[in-house]
Amino acid sequence: MIRILIVTDIRLYRDGLADFLAKRERLAVVGTADSRATAVGQARDLAPDVILVDQAMPAGGATIRDLLALMPSPKVLALGVAETEGDVIACAEAGASGYVAREASLDELVAAVESVGRGELLCSPRAAASLMRRVALRAAGNVEPIPANRLTIREVQIVRLIEQGLSNKEIASRLGIEVATVKNHVHNVLEKLQVHRRAEAATRLRDHPLRATRGEGVPA
Repeated sequence: MIRILIVTDIRLYRDGLADFLAKRERLAVVGTADSRATAVGQARDLAPDVILVDQAMPAGGATIRDLLALMPSPKVLALGVAETEGDVIACAEAGASGYVAREASLDELVAAVESVGRGELLCSPRAAASLMRRVALRAAGNVEPIPANRLTIREVQIVRLIEQGLSNKEIASRLGIEVATVKNHVHNVLEKLQVHRRAEAATRLRDHPLRATRGEGVPA
C-alpha cells in the first residue's frame, strides 16, 4: 500500500481527491492538510509514502521544501502544474519527485502516484527535454540570455519573497507596502524577465543573478 497525504487549501478539491484515491486498491489516504504548517505536522505524525501538494496554494513550492527538510524520505508529487519550462523546473528544484499537469485526468493522477511511489519519474517528453536541457546548461556552466532591463532593488526583494512561497498579501505585510503596489511590481517583473508566472520569475532570477538598479523610493 502507498500511504498518501493530500495538501491543498481548497476543501472540495481535498475531500474529492481523498474520496477518489481511498477507493483504489493499492492506495491509502492517511491524512489531509489545508496549509503549509498543517502539512508539516501531518507529515511528521503520519509518515506518508507520497505527499500530494497543490501548486495553486500561495506557498506550494515552499511547502515542498519544508516537507523535505523535515523528513527527506517521503516522495512529493506536485499537483496542478502548468507544463511550462519555468514551472516544471521550479517544482524539480523545490524537491518534487514528480508532478501532475493541470490538464491531467484522475487516472493519470493515480498512475503518477504509483510511479512516484515506486521511485520513478513520470513526466511528458516535453518536460523531460526541458529538464535535460537545464541540467546540460548548468553542467557546462552556461546561462541563458536575459533581457537587458534590470530589476530595481524593490523588485528583487519581491522576487526573493515569491521564491520563499509568500503570497502578495504576505509580501505587502513583510515590506510594509500596499497589496496593489506588490501586484504592480510583480507585473513589471514578469515583463522584464519575459515570463508569464511568478514561479518562472523566481527560477529565472535564481539562475541569473542580477545587479539591481536603484528604483525611485527604494532604499539601497
